[in-house]
Amino acid sequence: MKLPSTPRIDLLEPAIMLATVLQWLVLASLVGLIVGTGVSLFLHALFFSTDRTLDAPHWAYWLMLPAAGLANGLIMGHGYRVLGTPGLKDSIFAAVHEQGGRLPWRTLMLKPVAAIITLASGGSAGKEGPCSHLGASLAAVVGQAFRLNRELRQRIVACGVSAGFASVFGTPIAGAIYGVEMLIIGRIRHDFLFPALIAGMTSFQVSKAWGIPYQSYLIPALPAFSESLFLRTVLIGMLCGVVARIFVDLIYAVRNACQRLQTRYALWPPLMPLMGGLLLAALVTVIPTDYLGLSLPLMDHALQGEPMPYLGFLWKSLLVAVTLGSGFYGGIVTPQFVIGAVAGNAFAHLFGISPSLGAAVGLVSVVAAASNTPLAAILMGVELFGGVVGTVYVSGAAIAAYLIIGHRSVYPDQRLGHAKSSWMRVSADVPVGQEKTHLSYGLLKAWRQMRAQGARAWLRTWWHAVRQRRNERDDQP
Repeated sequence: MKLPSTPRIDLLEPAIMLATVLQWLVLASLVGLIVGTGVSLFLHALFFSTDRTLDAPHWAYWLMLPAAGLANGLIMGHGYRVLGTPGLKDSIFAAVHEQGGRLPWRTLMLKPVAAIITLASGGSAGKEGPCSHLGASLAAVVGQAFRLNRELRQRIVACGVSAGFASVFGTPIAGAIYGVEMLIIGRIRHDFLFPALIAGMTSFQVSKAWGIPYQSYLIPALPAFSESLFLRTVLIGMLCGVVARIFVDLIYAVRNACQRLQTRYALWPPLMPLMGGLLLAALVTVIPTDYLGLSLPLMDHALQGEPMPYLGFLWKSLLVAVTLGSGFYGGIVTPQFVIGAVAGNAFAHLFGISPSLGAAVGLVSVVAAASNTPLAAILMGVELFGGVVGTVYVSGAAIAAYLIIGHRSVYPDQRLGHAKSSWMRVSADVPVGQEKTHLSYGLLKAWRQMRAQGARAWLRTWWHAVRQRRNERDDQP
């Protein structure tokens, strides 16, 4: 029986691809326009609020931080109970992976308001979290308004996340890639890239039109490429991978401690951030207040080459962990900028590197490691610092840091796509906060054999097997 011939798609496929490009040029540009406007209004409100409390006396933190903690607890607890949508999580990761691009729209402003209260009171957090959340929520509204199907809604939410990051970072390409790369560790949805880039570029330009200020940094002229300097920057990247791991572990430790404390004593939930505010006020009696809030001037000083203390990264990490772990709401990426720049600057001289280059390498490395976004971090280095030679140095360091931190993340809902090492195995598409990594079967078998035989005997056996395989290969014609 003769089978019917398949239809020719020589002309059909390009037509479909052209329609896809045109579709996302329209939809992603619309999302970028809406998100850019929403993020800009939020940033102006944030700047206005933080300017009012910028020079607050030290005693004022004993009033502002506990009050802000109580307000955060009420907003994030009572507000979500009243305005939340049953069955829908207000999470970017849940929206893309579980909810088909749907988010509750009635709670859209809760996180931005909570973030303004956090940062205006001196809470140590970032500004990009509410921007990405705002972007995702507005994009979800657009997807529902146009009655898009599940797959298109997932993409348009990713567009909103990228647009939010692009607007707040001032790095449209890196911000767009960050919004896609952060979704799954080790795997990028390439079908998300074009919409994300269009939305990111549009949002960035809209925010510039709204008067949002952005800053770029100039690293002093670097010498011609040097393998020695490249290896030294990789070593700094490895060190910053350890710094990122300390940062992530501190956040989890404080969050778990607060949850255990609340459960054991049946405390009213808003009391936890209130107590966190009191602890923050106590900590800044010994830690400089420069480490409160966004701490962007601290990052600027580090990138300009001014000396930073060795423990500066730990001070900032501790304040962020107490702020976010106790129940305040805020972003998690801006602290990574500050922690990385301070650590890279402080340790640069140990490797014979200028403090400015060390700070730039540290900034990129900590973002690559803590967020598991090495490509976005490298592109961020290009957009922030420029220069082909400098890009080479931050690239090696960023990837080294990404590997050193292992399978940890500042985002507990971030999915695992692939293990970072062939000697480890993980379950795919499981949140990193719920998955435990395991040794690969081959490595586990070798470890058991070595323990049974003893290290020296096992090494002799292994070397004999290697030589035997080599001889067998040489004997083959």
